[in-house]
Amino acid sequence: MHTHQLLMIEDDERLANMVSEYLGQSGLQVSHMADGASGLSALQDPASGQSPDLVILDLMLPDLDGLEVCRRIRTLSGPAAQVPILMLTAKGDPMDRVIGLEVGADDYLPKPFEPRELLARIRAILRRRVDGGSAAAPASQVLRFGSLEIDRDARAVTISGKPADLTSYQFDLLVTLAERAGRVLSRDQIMEAVRGRELEAFDRSIDVHMGRIRAAIEADAKNPRRILTVRGVGYVFAKQQD
Repeated sequence: MHTHQLLMIEDDERLANMVSEYLGQSGLQVSHMADGASGLSALQDPASGQSPDLVILDLMLPDLDGLEVCRRIRTLSGPAAQVPILMLTAKGDPMDRVIGLEVGADDYLPKPFEPRELLARIRAILRRRVDGGSAAAPASQVLRFGSLEIDRDARAVTISGKPADLTSYQFDLLVTLAERAGRVLSRDQIMEAVRGRELEAFDRSIDVHMGRIRAAIEADAKNPRRILTVRGVGYVFAKQQD
C-alpha cells in the first residue's frame, strides 16, 4: 500500500513536530522544512526520491511568504507543479485565503486548528486525487463540450488540443459542473460534491476558483460561454458549447 509522503513548510518547529507526530500515527509520512527556499528545494529534489503527495504550506515564513512559495510551485516544471497545496493561514483574514486560492492553493486551514481537522482536509484532497473527485463517473472518462475536453483519468483539460492550466481542486470543481451540464448548482451543492462536506461560512472561495477556471477555459473570461453565473443561485455549465 502506498504511504503518502507530505512536505510541511512551516517555521514553527513545535507545531511542525506536533503535526508530523499526529499525521504519522495515521500512516502519513511528513518531512519538514522551516523556510520557503528549502521547501522549494525539497519539492524539486526530494531526499526520499519520491515527490510529496501534498504540501502543507504556512502563509507566514521567515524568507519568502507562503503566497510567493505557492506561486513558484505552480511555475515549476513537471509533476511538482501539480502537487496539491493546503495553506495554513492566520485566523480572521479572508483576504489572505482568497489570494492563496488565486495563486494556486487547493484548500486552506486557519490557525489555530484541530489536528483532526487538518487530517480530514488532507484525506479529502488525497481522496480526490485518487478517485478524480467523482464517486459515480460514467464509463467514458473523457467529457467533450465543443473544443473543450476534460480527461478524468489523466486529470487534464484541453481546449482545441492545448492544455488548460488548473489546480487539482479547480479540476475537481470543473468536473463537478461538467458532469451535471445544464443543471443550475448552488455554491453549497458544488462544494458538497467536491469536498463531501458542508460548505463553511467562508464561501467567497468558490467564486475565486470559478474566476480562475474561466480564465483557463473561456475565450473571454468576462463574457463566459461555458460556465454561466445564475444570479442569486450559483452556476450552470452550458451543455452546448463551441
